[in-house]
Amino acid sequence: MPPGTADRASPTAAEAPPGFRLRDIAVAAYGPTIVNSIGHGAVMPVLALRARELGADVSTAAFVVALLGLGMLVASLPAGAVVARIGERRTLFLGGFVDALAMLVAALSGSVVLLGAAVALSGMTWTAFLLARQGFMIDAVPLTHRARALAGLGGAHRVGYLVGPLIGAALIHAAGLRATFVLAAALSLTAGLMALLMPDLGRAKRSQQLEIGHPSVWSVVSAHRRVLLTLGVAVIVIGASRSVRSGLLPLWADHVGISASTTSLIFAVAAAVDICFFYPGGWLMDTRGRSVVAVPVVLSVGIGCLLLPLAHSVAAVTAVVALIAMGNGLGSGIVMTLGADASPTVGRAQFLGAWRLCGDIGNTGGPLLVSLLAGVAALSTAAVAIGVLGLLGAVWVGTWVHRADVARREASRELSRP
Repeated sequence: MPPGTADRASPTAAEAPPGFRLRDIAVAAYGPTIVNSIGHGAVMPVLALRARELGADVSTAAFVVALLGLGMLVASLPAGAVVARIGERRTLFLGGFVDALAMLVAALSGSVVLLGAAVALSGMTWTAFLLARQGFMIDAVPLTHRARALAGLGGAHRVGYLVGPLIGAALIHAAGLRATFVLAAALSLTAGLMALLMPDLGRAKRSQQLEIGHPSVWSVVSAHRRVLLTLGVAVIVIGASRSVRSGLLPLWADHVGISASTTSLIFAVAAAVDICFFYPGGWLMDTRGRSVVAVPVVLSVGIGCLLLPLAHSVAAVTAVVALIAMGNGLGSGIVMTLGADASPTVGRAQFLGAWRLCGDIGNTGGPLLVSLLAGVAALSTAAVAIGVLGLLGAVWVGTWVHRADVARREASRELSRP
């Protein structure tokens, strides 16, 4: 099955109903994501500090942080199977409840091992949460508005990650590190309860599927292996490109003598730039195709890394970071949108779990690539090498996403024929 053809049988591939407005579903669609992301955003900057507070050395503290991503990676396929069986609404509620427990354990734990287990469990619930949100949006929004809706979901996540550290900083000043984990627990539970207010749009489909039996994850992966090995690899490249900046750019800032506080401000500027571009990116995807946005995500990282060795001042580093943030902001929701386009009607949640796995491989692989190259070469050489790989990756992404665009337009024309 060519990438992008799965929507031929999807009810969301129809034209937008008269009077459809994204803001009419905004609370149900984006509310739980913003609330949960604020909690995660408050915890992420202090996770390593909490591990250090419990006696971990630097490398162990870094491993505790990495357990969040590893938990997401391990849970991607199982989470797809769970969503397929119990639905998006129940997954969001249970995920919020379990994540709240994990954050409370992290707050009250007296050992690094228990903290690490809580962090890994939180990563698993976060994957289930993201898959359920994506599935709900596919059902709730027509194809004509899909990219804007999913870009908004990515934007909601970014808003939470911008606001969370600000609230967390105030809490730490007043009550210490543990308070941020208590906040995250309360917000995760709130997000789960908010999910109970959203409609269960997939109930009828699940009932029909239950009668004939749910397809296994591996059967769905096998049936769609060509898409996963082509467009899915493009998603790995996109994920790796996005995650590179969190590992490479702080190292370069430290290399050229920029203080930690100034580096934080540079990343705050990047976050603001990122948020400004998420809606234009969604509009471009809906009106001009997915490749118009997918390529700049990777290309901006490639060009930014090639320019990084020339950046030796705060202004220059800020300019490079802002360039990468523009590409990342334009690509808000691109992975979810491509997954929604390629997903089949039968076995959709299982497919999206595999799709999420591709993204998580990229998200995990990017920092590892930075670590590997920085360990064997000078940081400037590592940056140039990553830049070249980014340019090559942009070619792969452009090729397969463009093919998916063509297939999707052909499918849309077939649907519009009388």
